[in-house]
Amino acid sequence: MEKSKDNIILIGMPGAGKSTVGVVLAKKLGLRFVDSDLVIQEKYDKLLHELIEEYGVEGFWKIENDINASLNLQGSVIATGGSAIYGREAMEHLKKIGTVVYLELPLDEVKVRLGDLSARGVTIKPGQTLEELYEERVPLYEKFSDKTVKCLDKTLREVVENVISIL
Repeated sequence: MEKSKDNIILIGMPGAGKSTVGVVLAKKLGLRFVDSDLVIQEKYDKLLHELIEEYGVEGFWKIENDINASLNLQGSVIATGGSAIYGREAMEHLKKIGTVVYLELPLDEVKVRLGDLSARGVTIKPGQTLEELYEERVPLYEKFSDKTVKCLDKTLREVVENVISIL
């Protein structure tokens, strides 16, 4: 049975505003809000950075892929972790159950918003720079997204309105 595509899935770099936009979007549209990072933390009873330390970057990606691929939701706004795009099964599943919206943010603004990467639970390989991470991920965000919303110099309200207008 084909699932209805009534979910909105937000992807993008850490700091792009997926969780913040997601909460407001869900309220405005009368949908449920789900943050896949929180689903992971609840299931494992650990913070993201603790899981990354324990399982390593690629081990964490497997956990994230498994959780995202198993999300069985309807009528929800789903904010994914920034590394969700590394999980092929997860992204294929999310595209089946909803519209994937890429919240696009230039590298300079990502740097400003992020601060300490390790405290945020950002999966970055040892020795990899934020610039390299950005260059690695952007093509994947573009590949998996159905729609893109540019977030630079926009208020939260403007980003939410832009997401609604393209759906």
